[in-house]
Amino acid sequence: MNIANKLTFFRIILAPVFFVIYQLPNWVPSWFSGGAVWTVPVLWLIFIISEITDLLDGMAARKLNLTTDLGKLLDPFADTIMQITCFLCFVIDGYLPSILFLIVIYREFAVLLLRNLMLKKGVAMGASMTGKIKTVLYIVTAGFVLTAESIIRIETTHNIFSIMYRCFVIGANSLFGIAIIFSIVSFIEYCSALKKAKKND
Repeated sequence: MNIANKLTFFRIILAPVFFVIYQLPNWVPSWFSGGAVWTVPVLWLIFIISEITDLLDGMAARKLNLTTDLGKLLDPFADTIMQITCFLCFVIDGYLPSILFLIVIYREFAVLLLRNLMLKKGVAMGASMTGKIKTVLYIVTAGFVLTAESIIRIETTHNIFSIMYRCFVIGANSLFGIAIIFSIVSFIEYCSALKKAKKND
């Protein structure tokens, strides 16, 4: 368990913490009769720390030569856990369409299956470039929705914030749709990689 993998595990732990903080106003609304403003900086802090540690574990693995098969599997797994957690929160609040979220879930489980099949052949399948682009789009989508939700929780009534809110919601849905396309393409790439591995047997 090297430093890179420890950072990855830390990201996994952050996911349920994000979910609990995000959902608190929904679970116990009486506690937030005066507003849930304090949750805004906390949610952003968790979100930003998660992305920073994602960069740091990759940098540590490369620069300190700590790249391992475990790390190759844990890193995308940690990404998926955080992304699904965020998207579940956003779907519950009606920001993102549930049908696209379902596609995300199906795709991630399918990729997990493919990774396990590749492992049986002695190959640790890392993220493809298309998969990395998908991940970036997921992050930006989550950032857009979190911005929109922050506007709601701050309870700003000025017209400019209302316009910003709508723009961020529309932008998030557009980016999410594009991300889904990249996720499907990356899944096809993984299928192709598995097919090539079978041919090489």
